[in-house]
Formats: sequence, structure tokens, C-alpha cells
Amino acid sequence: MSRKHGRPSLAPRQLSVAWQSASLLLGYPEERLLADLPMIRGASHELPASVGEPVRDVVVHLESRPLEALQADYVETFDRRRRNSLFLTYFAHGDTRKRGVALLRFKQTYLRSGFVLDAESEHGGELPDHLCVVLEYAATVDQDLGWGLLLDHRAGLELLRMSLRDEGSPWAGAVEAVTATLPPLKGDEMDAVRRLAAEGPPEEEVGLTPYATPAFDPGPAAPSGPQPLPTPSFPGAR
Repeated sequence: MSRKHGRPSLAPRQLSVAWQSASLLLGYPEERLLADLPMIRGASHELPASVGEPVRDVVVHLESRPLEALQADYVETFDRRRRNSLFLTYFAHGDTRKRGVALLRFKQTYLRSGFVLDAESEHGGELPDHLCVVLEYAATVDQDLGWGLLLDHRAGLELLRMSLRDEGSPWAGAVEAVTATLPPLKGDEMDAVRRLAAEGPPEEEVGLTPYATPAFDPGPAAPSGPQPLPTPSFPGAR
């Protein structure tokens, strides 16, 4: 694990379990997710209480509500509230031109591991900065680079966690589990979180054109064909 970003307190397998579990729980609720809940609960017992208990709290909620109600709550929570965005670059850049470059950096990081986010992968329809994509990449492809992506966007993660907690959202536990795997916030990081909480994401709306423009093409670093994410590592995973 890179010294630049500190060292995790969890073992590599525990990190994989925690991040993969959170990735699944933060996805749009579907029948397949409901079928995976017993597996996620069982895997959570491998984790420290600070990580495993929030995961189990989310599982309990998802098991207690009809699927249609969960889907409506999910849309209301994540699609209609700016501070609950699951897109990590949104917190730092909003819908500004800088966000397009930030998205490209995510894509290039994935390419360094030979991973291409394609339509056949679990979250293939999402942008590369979607928290579920980042967590699954970190859990199953490259923990070191994934760790760096999470820490580089720590302020946004913390704002998301605080926003969900303040709303009493049942999904707060999934984000709390992720932040519990990361080092304690330092002074400058806490200041960044406070500024972001006070000001919110930038509001200039100019689209994401730079991300799709050929001038920003990462070039020949991409592998010859799509490389779907490997199967999650914890027991009983699909």
C-alpha cells in the first residue's frame, strides 16, 4: 500500500469485503441485490465492529422494505439532492469544465490496472467516479490505486456521509463503513470538509464535454479489449 496515502488498518481481505459490500449496498436496489443480502451480512462478520455494524444496519433496512419503496427512496435520496451525489468529482468540481479532466484521471487510473469500465461490468452504465465503481475497483482490481482515489476525494466522501447521517438515511451506514476503513482526518482535511459543507459543490453548469472530447483521449494505454471486473472475493459472492 502506498506510503503517500498512509497505511490501512484493515487486512487486504477485510478491505475487499468492506468495499465490495458497500459497493453493492449503494447500488440501485434490484432483486439481485436483495438476494445478495445474506451473503453481505455473513461477510460483514469478518470486519471490525466500526465497519461491520454499519453494513449490517443497511442490510436490515433493505430486508425490511418492499423493493418498490426502496427504489423510490433511493431515487429521492441520491438523484434529487446535490449533497448526496454518488459521483466523487461532483463535490470538488460540480458541473464545471474541471470535472471533465477529473473524470479522465479516474479512467486513466483504471487503465493502469488494465481495467476498462464497459457496459458488461456490474456498474458499466456509470461514470468512472461513481462511488460504487470506485469501491468495486478498489475491492477487486487494485487496492493501492483504489485507496488513493478514495483518499484523494475524502472531503466529498465525508460530506456525503454527514449529509446522509443528518437526514437519517438508511444508506448512511454504507458510507460510514467506507470512511471507517480510511485513516482519521487530519487538520487540513477537516478544514476541507468544513469548507465543502459550508459552500457545497460549485454550481457553474457547463456540461462534461471535455470527458468525451477526442483531445482528452488517454491514447494507447488501453488494453486491446474490455476487462470486466473480477468476481468479488468474499465467500458466496456471485
